[in-house]
Amino acid sequence: MTPGPQGNSIQSGDHLLTKANSPASGLSSYSRFVQRLRRRYAAELPLLPMGEPVRASMQACLTAVLAKGFALDAALRIVRQLVMERLVSLDCDAQAPLSVVTRAVTELAELALDAAGTEACRELDSRHGKPVGPDGQRAEMWVIGMGKLGGRELNVSSDIDLIYVYDHDGDTAGLEDGRGRISNHEYFAKAVKLMYGLVGDTTEHGFVFRVDLMLRPNGNSGPAAISLGALEEYLQIHGREWERFAWLKSRVVAPRKCIIDASAQELRGVVLPFVFRRYLDYNVFDSLRNLHKQIRDHAAKRAAGHPERANDVKLSRGGIREIEFTVQLLQVVRGGQFPELRTRSTLDALQRLARAGLMPQPTADALAAAYEFLRRVEHRIQYLDDQQTHVLPTQDDDLAWIAQTMGYSNCCAFLSDLDMHREFVAQEFDTLLGGQGQGSCRKGGGCKGPNGAAPLGPDLDGLLEQLSGSLRERVTHWRQHPRVLALRDDARARLVRLLQRTNSWIKEERVTEEAAVRLVDWIETLLRRESYLAMLLERPSVHERLLRLLGAARWPARYLLQHPGVIDELASDAMLDERFVAEAFEAELEHRRASLATTGEDDEETLLNLLRRAHHAELFRALVRDIEGRMTVEQVADDLSALAEVILRVTARWSWERLRNRHTETPQFAIIGYGKLGGKELGYGSDLDIVFVYEDADERAPESYAAYVRKMINWLTVKTGEGDLFEIDTALRPNGNSGLLITTFDAYANYQQQRGSNTAWTWEHQAMTRARFVLGFEPLRARFDAVRQAVITAPRDAAALRAEIVAMRDKVRSAHPVRGQNFDVKHSPGGMVDAEFAVQYLVLSQSQHHPELQENVGNIALLQRAETAGLLPTGVGTAAASAYRALRRAQHTARLNEAPTQVEPPLLQAEQQAVIALWKAVFG
Repeated sequence: MTPGPQGNSIQSGDHLLTKANSPASGLSSYSRFVQRLRRRYAAELPLLPMGEPVRASMQACLTAVLAKGFALDAALRIVRQLVMERLVSLDCDAQAPLSVVTRAVTELAELALDAAGTEACRELDSRHGKPVGPDGQRAEMWVIGMGKLGGRELNVSSDIDLIYVYDHDGDTAGLEDGRGRISNHEYFAKAVKLMYGLVGDTTEHGFVFRVDLMLRPNGNSGPAAISLGALEEYLQIHGREWERFAWLKSRVVAPRKCIIDASAQELRGVVLPFVFRRYLDYNVFDSLRNLHKQIRDHAAKRAAGHPERANDVKLSRGGIREIEFTVQLLQVVRGGQFPELRTRSTLDALQRLARAGLMPQPTADALAAAYEFLRRVEHRIQYLDDQQTHVLPTQDDDLAWIAQTMGYSNCCAFLSDLDMHREFVAQEFDTLLGGQGQGSCRKGGGCKGPNGAAPLGPDLDGLLEQLSGSLRERVTHWRQHPRVLALRDDARARLVRLLQRTNSWIKEERVTEEAAVRLVDWIETLLRRESYLAMLLERPSVHERLLRLLGAARWPARYLLQHPGVIDELASDAMLDERFVAEAFEAELEHRRASLATTGEDDEETLLNLLRRAHHAELFRALVRDIEGRMTVEQVADDLSALAEVILRVTARWSWERLRNRHTETPQFAIIGYGKLGGKELGYGSDLDIVFVYEDADERAPESYAAYVRKMINWLTVKTGEGDLFEIDTALRPNGNSGLLITTFDAYANYQQQRGSNTAWTWEHQAMTRARFVLGFEPLRARFDAVRQAVITAPRDAAALRAEIVAMRDKVRSAHPVRGQNFDVKHSPGGMVDAEFAVQYLVLSQSQHHPELQENVGNIALLQRAETAGLLPTGVGTAAASAYRALRRAQHTARLNEAPTQVEPPLLQAEQQAVIALWKAVFG
C-alpha cells in the first residue's frame, strides 16, 4: 500500500508507535530485530558497558564473552548483536548523531578483523611458521577497508569491502623439523580463508559482517591476497577509472599494530598516484557516467515487476550513492593538485570542496543535510529486520515507525522532506554530469548531447567538410599528424565533437576564427593529455571562455601552452569579479602543505611544484580579469605585485625550515624590493629586482645566510615539471654582480649613505626612490625606511644631479634604438623612461624640502604631488601623469599581443608631447 496522509493504515501505525513508545520499551522495541536480540541474548546484554559503544567498550565486552567460554567466532557474533541492540536504542530513542552510529559500526569491523587476523596467524604459525621477508623480519598482511569501511561510514547492516595486501613475497620459516614450509602467498591466502570463517560465515549466532572481496585486483578471478609489488603493477598497468573511486576511500584497518607503528604507510605511495593524477583529470566523467548508468540499470531490473523496490534511498535517483559520486568525482578530478581535498569522509569532503571554491557553501551544506537524512533513513530501514536493504518498507506500520523515529508526527511530512532532499541531490548530480542525457537544441548550433556537444557525427575527414575558412585549412594538417593518428577512438571522437561545437559558435559569431585556430594550435601540443579534451567537452562554459581569451591576445595562448592546467580556472564565474587576496592565498598554501605533510608527500620537489601551480593559477586569474576588462592596468600591477610578495614570503619561510645547519629558528634577514617590485608595478613575466640583507651577530650567520639565499633563489628560479616562478635580478646589491649575494644591514646602509670608500652611484640612488622593504625581520623595516629617507633627502648639487641623470638617460636610450619615425612607448623621447627619470630627479632633489615626495607611491601620484607642491607648472604634472598611465596601458596591451611597443604617429602623440613638456619643465 502506498503511504499517504490519510487512511486507516497510517492511523494504525500511529497507534502502534504510541504503544512502542511507552516507558517500558521505547521506540526501538518496535524493531523485530531488536525483539529477537533481547529474547536471545538477555543474559549477555549487561556485558556491553553502558554509554556509546566505542572500541574500548567493545573490546571489554568481547573479553567478557570469551570468559564465559564462547569460541572467538561465536564471541564476535554475540558482541555484534549486543552492539546493534545498543545502537538501535541510541539512534531511535536518544536521537544519537549519525557519526556515533557509523563510528561504532566501523570500530566493530576493525576490532573483529584485528581479532580474526590475530587468530588466523596464530593457527597458521603453528602449522607453517611465520611468513618471512627479505631481511628475516615477519612479513605482514594488511587488511584494506574500501568504501564505507575505509571512510569510517559503515551502516548498521553493511557488508565490508576488503582487499588483502601483504608486504613481502618469500616463504614461511617452517617448523623446527623443517616441515610445513609454504610460500608467503599460500600462507596469506589461507589466512584470508580463516578470517572469512571467523567474520563472514553465518552460524547459529548470525554473522559479524558480510565480506565482499570483489574490489580486489581482477575481481573474483584474482588471488585472495596480493603482494604490494603486484598491486602496484596492477594499478599502473591495468587499473581502471572506476577503481580510482574505490581506492579513494581505501584505508588499512587491521592489524592494529601495523596502524600504530605506521609500517603500512608505504601503501599510500602506491595508491595516491593512482587515485590522484598530477593534472586535472576530466576523463573520469565518462567513467562515472558509465558506472552510474550500470547501477541505475541494475536497480531498474531489480524493481521490474516489484515497484516497491524503486524507492531505494541508496541507489535510486537522488539517493546516497549520487551524493557520494558527486563528492568523489570532484575529489578525483582536483585532488592531484589540491591535496586538501584528499579525505575519505563524505561529509568532511563536502566542506573541503566548499572551502576550495569548487562548490558553493550553501550547496555543500544542503548535500550534507541530505546525506545525513538519507543515511539515518537507511539505518532505520535496516533496524527493522537486520537486512541489507535500502528500500523503504511498504508496510504502513513500518513506514510510520521510521517517520516517528526521525522526529516526524506523521508520514506525510517525512515523505515530503525525503522527496525534497532526493530531488535536490538528483539535480546537483545531473548538473555535474551534464544533465544525464537531457539535451537541448540551440538555434543555429545544432542539437546538443548531455555535455553540450553535438552528437558524434562524422570522422575527421567528414568534419573538414563542415569547417570553414582558416580553421579548415589548419585542421587539414591533422590528417597526417602522428599524434592525431595515435589517439584512441574515444579521444578522437571527443576531438571531433569539440571542433564541431567550436565551428557552430563561429557561425553564431560567438567566437572568431582566429580564436579557433589558436585553440587548434593549443590542442595540438596537448593531444597526449586527453583529459584536457574531456574537460573542454564536459565544460562548455570553459570552452567558450577559453576561445574568447585566445581571441583577445597572443600572450595568453603561449602561457596556456606552458601551463595548460590553469584553464580549469575558467570554470568559475565568480572569479571574474574577485580580486587577489594575499592573506587567503597564503593561508591556502599553508593548508595544502599541511595536507601533504599528513601523507608524507611534503618533499622539496612537491613543494616547489605546489608553489608553481598556485602562482600560475593566480596569475592566470588576473590575466582573465584583465582581458575581460574587469581590472585596470594599475589594478593588475597591484595584484601581481601582491602575489609576488606572498610567493617570496612563503618561499623564504619554507626554505629556512628546510635549511640544513640553520643556527636560529627565526632568520634575521630582509628582502628589499627595487624596480617594478619596489614600485608595485609588476607585469606578466616581470623579473624581481631584490637585495638581501641580514643583521645577526652569530659567528655562523654569514655562512648560514649565504646558503639560505642560494636556496631561496634556487626555489624561485629552478624549472620543474610545473615551470618556474621568477627570474631574480640581484644586480642592485652593493657592488653589483661582483658583490656578496647577501650583506649585513650595516654594510648596506653605509654603502647607500656614502660612508666609507665603497659607496653607491647616483643611478643606485635613483633606484632607491622606488625601493621598499618587502619582507623579513620586522625590526629591520624601520631601519631600512630610515636609510631610504636619508638617501633621498640628502643634500645634493642640483645641477650635478641633473647632468648625471640626463647622461644616464642618454645611455639607456642609446642601448634601445628606435627605427624610423616610430614612437617607442618606453624609450623614445617623451616615453615612459623620460617620465620615470624626471620623477626620480624631483624626488632626489626636492624631498628634503617636500616630505610629500618621500613616500614610494608610484610615478603617477608623485607627478600629481609635485605639481601640487609647485615644482611643476600648472597642468604639466597632471597631463604627464595621465600620459604615463596611457603609455603603460599601451605597453601592457602590446605585450599581451606580443607586438612591438613601437607605434606609428599620430598614435600617442598627445601623450608623447605631455611627457616632453614634463622633461623640459624639469631638465630645461
